[in-house]
Amino acid sequence: MATVLILGAGYTAARVARRFVDAGADVVITNRRRIELAGARSLAMDVTDIAGLRGLEPLVSEGATILHSIPQLAGTAELVAMLRPLRPARMVYLSTTGVYGTAESVDERTLPNPETEKDHDRMETERRLADGPWSTLVLRPAAIYGPGRGVHWSIRQRPPRPIPSGNRIVSRIHVDDVAEHAVKAMQSDVSGAFPVADEEPCPSSDVAKWTCAYLGIPFLADETEAQMRGRRVDGSAIRRLLGVELRYRSFREGVVACIEEEAAEPISFPTASRY
Repeated sequence: MATVLILGAGYTAARVARRFVDAGADVVITNRRRIELAGARSLAMDVTDIAGLRGLEPLVSEGATILHSIPQLAGTAELVAMLRPLRPARMVYLSTTGVYGTAESVDERTLPNPETEKDHDRMETERRLADGPWSTLVLRPAAIYGPGRGVHWSIRQRPPRPIPSGNRIVSRIHVDDVAEHAVKAMQSDVSGAFPVADEEPCPSSDVAKWTCAYLGIPFLADETEAQMRGRRVDGSAIRRLLGVELRYRSFREGVVACIEEEAAEPISFPTASRY
């Protein structure tokens, strides 16, 4: 059985790993610190450490399927060089819609236009991975929210974090729907790069007001926010190609699921850095 390798088994990718483990796959997960996932082989690894990279060699079989989900972008060239002789068959990379720069409307035809150094680095990582001797699909998720992360989580903190009150449009996607995209992507031969999002972009204040009404708590807005440009992301093209059905088509279904999961399994994830 070919290995499923999860590089960077963090917030999103750990859920992908869990799905493959449950399906009986041979799963190897990596993180900067060794984390335990029942049924998977775990390796503490820093992709910028050449010696550490060599620790992957005996764990990865020919024809492996790889999910690359490491925020740290340094070390991509070394990673690709190490993986080449192992002959993996498939590479899926979780990038970001940040590579579209100031584009206010994004779909599968929108060309990247990175502005920040970080987003230029993302594009370079995409390019290097796509140049490897394997089929490559790049997924560019919008803002990922889920249990312990996102607007609904921020407003429930003590003290609550004020939510921007402007009309800046933000596209989002629930972590479980990102995981579904990744699983289907790893099992497919679709190539290229595509944005990923749910079906209802909206201001963060809309999410906060709805969540406050659902929970019966007051809405605390940040009236000092400077108006910023937003971004509408259409992720329908990759859903069609991969056969993905969104579990949470809008924040409403997603927020309810998050609150229920948080109640069942109390967590203390860090708050998301963006909405």
